[in-house]
Amino acid sequence: MILLSFEEWEPWYREIIAYFAFDPQKDEESAQILGGLTHRDDILLLHERCRGKTVTVCGNAPSLRRELDCLRGVIFAADAAALVLYSNTILPDAVFTDLDGATDEFCAMNEQGTIMVVHAHGDNIPLIRYWVSRFHGPVVATTQGRPFSGVHNFGGFTDGDRAVFAAHALGAQEVVLIGFDLDDPLVDPVKRGKLHWARRLLALLGHEL
Repeated sequence: MILLSFEEWEPWYREIIAYFAFDPQKDEESAQILGGLTHRDDILLLHERCRGKTVTVCGNAPSLRRELDCLRGVIFAADAAALVLYSNTILPDAVFTDLDGATDEFCAMNEQGTIMVVHAHGDNIPLIRYWVSRFHGPVVATTQGRPFSGVHNFGGFTDGDRAVFAAHALGAQEVVLIGFDLDDPLVDPVKRGKLHWARRLLALLGHEL
């Protein structure tokens, strides 16, 4: 198990927000709003699903569709990767999302037992206000800043690497990655920067991509 304390994570967080010129106060505001809107904290359920298991984390690269045969054990999906799985009649155990890829299918998955691991950051407050009240199934709230009661921080930055950090933190025996492409030449500069950080952070956990 690889579990970072916030004190260990914070220097990475500070470097990331400086890199992107993000406002940590907006991150905190978003986390407080998410915490206030979240009707439940299903962290124990997420832990039970993950602990001692093989966890396959699905990124949303185009290669995911070709790699579905590689799925094993518990399935974590990064945001819109869940839609690829669901369209192939695969129900993910958890979806890690900042909600920018959310659709009504997320609500349907949640009602069928998929845990929505909803992430707060400074740019997604309107999405949090819109979507969180529509999730009537299991929910876990996360922040990239300092955690507090009912709002967790496992480490990680993008939806995909946050899911990997959570799998390690929650005691997965093995973590397998599919649908990750950190060298996509077609992404915009901001996305390229996020992929750069995803590579650095995943390397901390022994995933060299």
